[in-house]
Amino acid sequence: MLSTFGVMFTADQQQSANELRRVCRIGGKIGLASWTPEGFIGQVFKTIGKYVPPAPGVKSPALWGTEAHLGAMFGPQAAVDAKRRHFNFRYRSREHFLEIFRTYYGPVLKAFGALDPVKQQLLAVDLFRLMDQFNVAKDGTLVIPSEYLEAVITRRG
Repeated sequence: MLSTFGVMFTADQQQSANELRRVCRIGGKIGLASWTPEGFIGQVFKTIGKYVPPAPGVKSPALWGTEAHLGAMFGPQAAVDAKRRHFNFRYRSREHFLEIFRTYYGPVLKAFGALDPVKQQLLAVDLFRLMDQFNVAKDGTLVIPSEYLEAVITRRG
């Protein structure tokens, strides 16, 4: 079973982990790639949360990017083997990144759609600051390493 930056967006994280474990045979493996809270996309989630708080009871999707949370959700019936990795976002500019994410990336698209024009501008400024903080390019383009957790969960029983 595999989820690449998908199951982390579920509203009921524990129920989703229970279902993943249930449909995985004993000795089977669940592969996950999830953004970490400390990485760039985790910080994008945090920034969005200042403007559009999550619904009551909904946890941050970036929690799936922590070994402790995975261990707690999957419990002693599973072994979690995890490694931190990086994906490099590459865009022509900050503006290009924001244009693409406002158009195609669900969390950013929905956040901007929920805000009035003044708050949209404030969110854009905060996202630009975040991009500047993480950008490693020196040529005017945007190259942002974003940390994610690559986890393989083996069902024990």
